[in-house]
Amino acid sequence: MKVELRNIDKNFGKVHANDNISLIIPSGTIQGILGENGAGKSTLMKILSGFFHADSGEILLDDKPVFIKSPADALRHGVGMLHQDSLDFPPLRLLDNFLLGMPGKLFPNRKEAAQDFNLLAREFGFSLDPESYVDSLTVGERQQIEIMRLLFLGARIFILDEPTTGISAAQKVKLFDTLKKFPEQAITVIFVSHKLEDVENLCDQVAVLRQGKLIGEMKKPLDKKKLVEMMFGKEVPLGERQMLTREETALELRGLAVEDVRLRLSGINLKVHAGEVIGLAGMEGSGQGPFIRACAGLMRPVNGRVLVNNRDLTGESYHVYKKEGVSFMPASRMEEGLVPGLSLTEHFVLAEEPRGLFIDREYGISLAEERIKTFNIRGTPASTVESLSGGNQQRALLALLQTPLSVVLLEHPTRGLDIESTIYTWSKLKERCKQGSAIIFISSDLEEILQYSDRVVVFFSGKTTPPLDAASLTTEKLGELIGGMGWENLNS
Repeated sequence: MKVELRNIDKNFGKVHANDNISLIIPSGTIQGILGENGAGKSTLMKILSGFFHADSGEILLDDKPVFIKSPADALRHGVGMLHQDSLDFPPLRLLDNFLLGMPGKLFPNRKEAAQDFNLLAREFGFSLDPESYVDSLTVGERQQIEIMRLLFLGARIFILDEPTTGISAAQKVKLFDTLKKFPEQAITVIFVSHKLEDVENLCDQVAVLRQGKLIGEMKKPLDKKKLVEMMFGKEVPLGERQMLTREETALELRGLAVEDVRLRLSGINLKVHAGEVIGLAGMEGSGQGPFIRACAGLMRPVNGRVLVNNRDLTGESYHVYKKEGVSFMPASRMEEGLVPGLSLTEHFVLAEEPRGLFIDREYGISLAEERIKTFNIRGTPASTVESLSGGNQQRALLALLQTPLSVVLLEHPTRGLDIESTIYTWSKLKERCKQGSAIIFISSDLEEILQYSDRVVVFFSGKTTPPLDAASLTTEKLGELIGGMGWENLNS
């Protein structure tokens, strides 16, 4: 299905999110929409998918003007959108989520629906049980359910908003293999991203947005250097590797063992020095999540000891860990990190120590203004967190981390951030290292792990490597270890 956007304009108060954007996407094309955080990519796609209405402009599908009233109306026109954060119901079974939005009977035929589910799963090589529960799945598997659901509802235009955020390298390969089959069925794919590598590997052509405007378009072969200049208006060099390790031990693990419903980790011994950065690498579900939560006091170890600043905190609550200078930033922004409905000002006030019996609103607003400026958040003190783009929500989470800290624990700290924001974020984190904070972070981006870690711990099927010198590793070697190869050659 051919898509044409004519002179699309959208304002949110003083923010001009889309500024007179016109774009033509031929049927059966994989179209990339590239831009920095807050460039207007998601807003444009939400207008096409019926979540927002443009202030002015026109949408044409197969050369016919349409007015899309809502997401349900968009699906009736053949437009479906896969969002950054999954729009599913974790307590329900996969089949129940698959049936969401299905027109027809109040009580659909589950047997027929299960047959359709299994047929689609086989067609795309998805290993999904319709009777299992969504909350047992990885992010990549939750995406697969949504892709199947949208296909079953008749989507002929697929919009994917930052779909590689938070999924493993193997899951990304699976996703791209699936999307490459769509043009064969005359399905148009619109792939929204800030990752040049993803766009280069998948897309036939790319449109670049900056500050709400369409800056330019490019077809394959893509010139990555020119695309970066179009995105940011300048070249963006990577920062230099820095080692800021001190002799003092910030965190020590002695024979640590943790377990969840999937696996058990045991016998982990690790000393993390003040100012050191430890990267945690591995396939999603390999144990990094329980490990980092045990280090934060959010998960009780089944064995071993956790010492922070030489003080044994084993079995203590997260609040005790926080008082000792440990802070945790989760990957799920809106589920664990932020509170929907509250403004940036309210978040920053709640994160600070109380200044008295009553909240000082003026202090809260000035604090929010200072944090917004420092972390380059595109919003105002009154902005609710759900009104921010994914990248700006991530910056808000980083801005909520208190100072000083002994240990900073982060799940996917640059998830959803563009290149410039990633470099900026790590510059802020490295400032904490200079102040003596140790950092432990999880990332699915191997280049990020090698660029910013001093040492790396790899997780595979409940096992961990000894800490490895990041400077001596390559992405190929790291990829092999993540896949379970080469472990026999490691020194224990």
